[in-house]
Amino acid sequence: MKAIQKTKPGAGAEIVDLPTPKPTSHQVLVKVKAASICGTDIHIYNWNPWAAGRIKPPMIFGHEFAGEVIEIGAQVDHIQVGDHISAETHIPCRGCHQCRSGSMHLCQNLQVLGVDRDGCFAEYIAVPEVCCVKNDKSLSWEIASVQEPLGNATYAVSESKVAGKSVAIFGDGPIGIFATAVAKAYGATTLIVVGMQTYRLDLIKAFGPDHIIDVRTEDVRKNIADITSDAGVDIVIEMSGNPKAIHDGLAVVRRGGTFTAFGIPAKPVEIDIAEELIFKGVNVISIFGRKMFDTWHEVANLLKSKRIDISSVITHDFPLEKIGDAMELLNAKEVKAGKIILKP
Repeated sequence: MKAIQKTKPGAGAEIVDLPTPKPTSHQVLVKVKAASICGTDIHIYNWNPWAAGRIKPPMIFGHEFAGEVIEIGAQVDHIQVGDHISAETHIPCRGCHQCRSGSMHLCQNLQVLGVDRDGCFAEYIAVPEVCCVKNDKSLSWEIASVQEPLGNATYAVSESKVAGKSVAIFGDGPIGIFATAVAKAYGATTLIVVGMQTYRLDLIKAFGPDHIIDVRTEDVRKNIADITSDAGVDIVIEMSGNPKAIHDGLAVVRRGGTFTAFGIPAKPVEIDIAEELIFKGVNVISIFGRKMFDTWHEVANLLKSKRIDISSVITHDFPLEKIGDAMELLNAKEVKAGKIILKP
């Protein structure tokens, strides 16, 4: 099969021919129909310090995908040949305390597709049955392939309990855009989005936020103070991991409000625990992955009910061989792309 592989340490990736994987007794073999590029994939492609410390070449990367099951292992019970599936990319051990108490997404022995084992930037992938999520066959391959990051956004918004609340979302990447759509669908009454990429802020406009703040030209803290009559917002959902955004978010959340952390900083961020959290009585929620499998049901219901339409966020598609062109778009100083799909 054809695959995109990190063959050695360093920037870039190669298109290689590899044997098609053979599913084990508890795995299914999936013909990949669409795979989407995540920020993690950009880090692996660019070989940043995180990737250098975590990834062990040679390895196929990529973890967001949808495809058709073409073979099942001998002990697979609930997935059949011909099923359309996406995959929960966090692979649980199913034996630790977290797995056995309803928190498989926080498994102590967690492995991640395309990070700790071969991923989906390939014609075929073998996936544990426990990670398979059946899709309605009416769902397009492209939309089905982005349910994993849409799940991140849905989990963050759902846990934040945004209905009837003022909400500020920091970050205009695809997950920030998805979070805007979900927060609107879930009943946020004043919705503010903070970002810095013109193309992506334009994509966000389609989801009807009440205010968009461009940090390149506007004062975030002053604007949100004006919007909220100095009270601050009820909820901040931080999707960027940018240190300034984190501090701005903690500054604009109201006393007794909620700060939901999802964005991953490139390095440790110093926070004034007393001033930024304790004295304000801020509730902090940390979001990792998606709930297995409550979040997937929420995502399926949102899409099926048409409460959200995220098709406009998918702006480009490329064949696997054009991974370099896709990464060039995503590495640009001014990013002019939303979600990019790779097709084998």
